[in-house]
Amino acid sequence: MSGKVRSISNGATAFAPAPVDMPDLPNIAFLDFEASSLGKQGYPIEVAWVLIDGQEESHLIRPDPSWNDWDDEAERIHGISRNRLVVEGRMVDDVAQRMMDALSGHTLYATAPSWDGKWLSKLLRAAGLPRHALRIEDTELAHQRAVQEILLAAKVPEHLRDSAMREILAQVQRIDAELGGPEHRALADARRERDLWLDLRQRATEVAARSGQ
Repeated sequence: MSGKVRSISNGATAFAPAPVDMPDLPNIAFLDFEASSLGKQGYPIEVAWVLIDGQEESHLIRPDPSWNDWDDEAERIHGISRNRLVVEGRMVDDVAQRMMDALSGHTLYATAPSWDGKWLSKLLRAAGLPRHALRIEDTELAHQRAVQEILLAAKVPEHLRDSAMREILAQVQRIDAELGGPEHRALADARRERDLWLDLRQRATEVAARSGQ
């Protein structure tokens, strides 16, 4: 896919893809956070999301004055220093409002919704927004829903549909495992989830086509 990366603010990038006609695809986004630590006082330091049509954004988050927790081991994993956040990050209010503007009306998915939901809630509350103004669901649900929708639309018989769904989901899980662990940068990991979802959807479409032959 061709497109142009452009800066939209300090610590932020957006991707403007070539126009893509995807009228039959759902209004969803894959989202990922990086955090200062996994401790009780940890907080979000980076967020990124990718829409189905390839539009994407990534933002470094300048810590709120009340956020002080920092784990050096976490920094070694994601490679983002606190000083970089102070210099390049966007204010909490700006990031939260940008998320509201860009993602309201979308179903949001993440691979670790309990953790990402915690960071999202902390970000929204720090910006003075309702903690459930945006909600995150498990990416596994996105996979199940995509396969189910395609097989049902193709009128695949129920006794074949269940086994086909299990096999498609297993195939994508194997692909995910072969890719290795996450990169621990929000945009790269969100892109990966979107790509896996598209791959899964293509596999389901092929199975549906074969069943109708």
